[in-house]
Amino acid sequence: MRVDRFLSNLPRFNRKQVRLLLVERRVSVDGVTVSDPHHDVREFSRVCVDDDVLQAGKPARYFMLHKPQGCVSATADPQHPTVLDLMEEPGKDELHIAGRLDFNTTGLMLITNDGQWSRRLTQPQTKLPKVYLVETEQDIGAEYAATFARGLYFAFEDLTTQPAELVLLGPRTARLSIVEGRYHQVKRMFGHFDNKVIGLHRERMGPLVLDPALAPGEYRALTDDEIRMV
Repeated sequence: MRVDRFLSNLPRFNRKQVRLLLVERRVSVDGVTVSDPHHDVREFSRVCVDDDVLQAGKPARYFMLHKPQGCVSATADPQHPTVLDLMEEPGKDELHIAGRLDFNTTGLMLITNDGQWSRRLTQPQTKLPKVYLVETEQDIGAEYAATFARGLYFAFEDLTTQPAELVLLGPRTARLSIVEGRYHQVKRMFGHFDNKVIGLHRERMGPLVLDPALAPGEYRALTDDEIRMV
């Protein structure tokens, strides 16, 4: 939220006092003195007035993981291993998944404690592409690409999918780019042609590409440049 609103919400300051604090440049956010009342304060921000710490903040954490088959995209599951079980990180119970994958779908997973960052990555409104390598049981017809580009009607949700791009790589393999994440969306799109998806692998989410050095089940922290790309 805005820094002036953050300070005004505290019982110790009224609006007039907040304006004065900002004018006198007594407020700092993450070590930087601020005077603009619109300056953004997040849950990870360290906020101080003079030497008084009003919010200590906490480190934002971002990870890329190569999800293997037979693993649940959840933080906990009573029957199956989860993607968080693959991670050896302190406080991993505070992390959440940005964009889930089905049980047997493999590929890029992004895991963070930054809700604002993950929403930018996954919300359809941002139109960040999610790119999948698809293998099907039957040949992929030439008409698939045009149909996907127009959008498919899903009766269960009573909606039409946003345009998707399909590039044929072989008779039964293709690369599909979508901007949504509807329930079993890729399988249902190919199911429109009664063609079963037998292999599904996510290669990319927005600007972030799965690191080829990561074997299934392995993960690493994102670089600062990768975090800023979203």
